[in-house]
Amino acid sequence: MAAAAILDVRALRKSFGTHDVLRGIDLAVAPQELVFMIGPSGSGKSTFLRCLNRLEEPTGGSIVVDGVDMMAPKTNLNAMRRRIGMVFQSFNLYPHMSALGNVTLALRKVLRMDASAADAAGLAALTRVGLADKARSHPAELSGGQQQRVAIARAIALEPKIMLFDEPTSALDPELRGSVLAVMRDLRASGMTMVVVSHEMRFAREAADRVVFLEEGAIVEQGPPGLIFGPEAGARTRAFVSEIGR
Repeated sequence: MAAAAILDVRALRKSFGTHDVLRGIDLAVAPQELVFMIGPSGSGKSTFLRCLNRLEEPTGGSIVVDGVDMMAPKTNLNAMRRRIGMVFQSFNLYPHMSALGNVTLALRKVLRMDASAADAAGLAALTRVGLADKARSHPAELSGGQQQRVAIARAIALEPKIMLFDEPTSALDPELRGSVLAVMRDLRASGMTMVVVSHEMRFAREAADRVVFLEEGAIVEQGPPGLIFGPEAGARTRAFVSEIGR
């Protein structure tokens, strides 16, 4: 699998002072695979995602994305970050800009698209997340779920090779989560490679190709949902899944 991996992480370590947050993570993700990461708070899941595009600087190890060594001194990180879409827990939208303005900002400023081409690409991205009719609305006029879908549209407009989701529904009311998860299902169906950190266990069961259980900065167990959520899982994994399911 590693040879064909679109993401290949080896011996990834991250320390904050004397605190080891990631303790040698190995993870290879195949094209079009949806890998779901679960684990207790503080287990290093979000730090792992942020290391992948070097929003956090790894302490050691290697990260290769789409054949490019993310740790090499000559790697153009800004160019690579365009290949790595990232959706955070907070929406990070500009309040003074419309939904379309938020989506097209990077297209215009980073990709240097002219206004009409950027608007067309931005509208196509908003259409994919079911918000074409909200293109002119500002964030304050949108629900939390709609704002998160705008954030997803902003990421996919750049046509990334892989999407990283860091707790994308945790700031949303339960009734708003479904719309975001539906968009993620559609992305998965369209062949997008995705690494998702979330507590949405039902979504993990239904949509993930592989579930990775992380604890104290190390992978405890990984496998298909049927294994991780089933009776054959290890004792620690079963205990966590049981606790989170309450």
